[in-house]
Amino acid sequence: MPPKILYLGLCVLGTVLPYSQFINFLRQHGLNPRQFVDQLFANPISGFFGMDVIVSSLVLWVFVAIEGRRCGVKRLWAPVVANLAVGVSLGLPLFLYLREVHPQRATKPDA
Repeated sequence: MPPKILYLGLCVLGTVLPYSQFINFLRQHGLNPRQFVDQLFANPISGFFGMDVIVSSLVLWVFVAIEGRRCGVKRLWAPVVANLAVGVSLGLPLFLYLREVHPQRATKPDA
């Protein structure tokens, strides 16, 4: 399977799975940021995952900026917006897809 197809599939998976949970939250609580944060940090384990996602998001933004400029990838704003709208699970595979389809990649993958 070509990497660009794999990355697109991961974009779909990275959107559908998180949103399947978020939609349940919206049905129960509506768009309630306070309730969202309260539940995100309701216990040490959920807090661990919340902090991991926040740090991973920051790392993704730095990676997109540095690697994207180095490779000359266009539309570097898209993975950041995807990260804010869904999460790292969409932002990262979207950036990898954009880097893969960019015609002037720094390196070509070995067959």
